[in-house]
Amino acid sequence: MDKPDVEPGMKDQSVEFPKAEVLNRLALSDSGFVFDPVTGNSFSLNATGLAIVRRLQRGESLERIVETLQDEFEVEPRTAERDLIEFATLLRGAFA
Repeated sequence: MDKPDVEPGMKDQSVEFPKAEVLNRLALSDSGFVFDPVTGNSFSLNATGLAIVRRLQRGESLERIVETLQDEFEVEPRTAERDLIEFATLLRGAFA
């Protein structure tokens, strides 16, 4: 798994997502349905998870993703960081 650089404000946390090639192969619908054509697995994401995966697919930095979560979902920085870290754990589990 790729280990992105830890951004300022997130320096106490280690955030690991599945490799970019895994994230980029996922087919996403606007409703949050996700399909992995390699494994055949599918699952659903809420609006926050969908926003995170789309931004990861575009190669956005963790800092930028946190900023976007704050703006789009009107949450505090620590809440956005926590959500991102928790989601990373879920994604790693889905692709283990």
